[in-house]
Amino acid sequence: MTHRTLESKQAVILEPAHPARASVVWLHGLGADGYDFVPIVPALDVPTLDTVRFVFPHAPIRPVTLNAGMPMRAWFDVTGFDRNALQDEAGIRASDVAIREWIEREREQGIDARSVVLAGFSQGGAMALFTGLRYPERLAGVLALSTYLPLGPALADEASAANRDVPILMCHGRFDPVVSIEYGERSHEHLTKLGYTVDWREYPMQHEVSPEEIAAIAQWLSARLG
Repeated sequence: MTHRTLESKQAVILEPAHPARASVVWLHGLGADGYDFVPIVPALDVPTLDTVRFVFPHAPIRPVTLNAGMPMRAWFDVTGFDRNALQDEAGIRASDVAIREWIEREREQGIDARSVVLAGFSQGGAMALFTGLRYPERLAGVLALSTYLPLGPALADEASAANRDVPILMCHGRFDPVVSIEYGERSHEHLTKLGYTVDWREYPMQHEVSPEEIAAIAQWLSARLG
């Protein structure tokens, strides 16, 4: 695939050679930035994605409790990964607003919401699930990698009816030392109990992506946006 790279303080955007007819808004993980997943686009290598714009926003820089208060790019603060760890609801909801603005930006450029996939890795994947399942208009899909569902109990009351049947792909490494696969499994089970259909896939890897996983993502994106 041939894309032209546009850079700004807010995001890295890969503009297709042909007029964009669909978009993927891809959210990075804790401490990374929008450049983190730019290299995955050429690896997807599916002809149907040649007219897809890839948008990689940068999260704001904020102190992160888990990392001794060190400022870094983060969609929300993290105090720990224990089941009882306090979740940064204010930060999550603030990022939800910002991410919706990125989706609206795509719509202002002529991309229908049904042609937008919201994707993310780790903390970015958590936000993809949070925002995607609450977004008021139907999206093309939600891609959540090596992650979990934040503020899970609140979803039942806040879920968007438009995205009750949105395609969801969740991928996780069996040996993930950062976000244990148990967190992903519990989120998968919770979503299933709420009536969502989740395509759940496990891979023999840690907190990363693998060639096999990238191939599966390419096929899934092609089916949603092709």
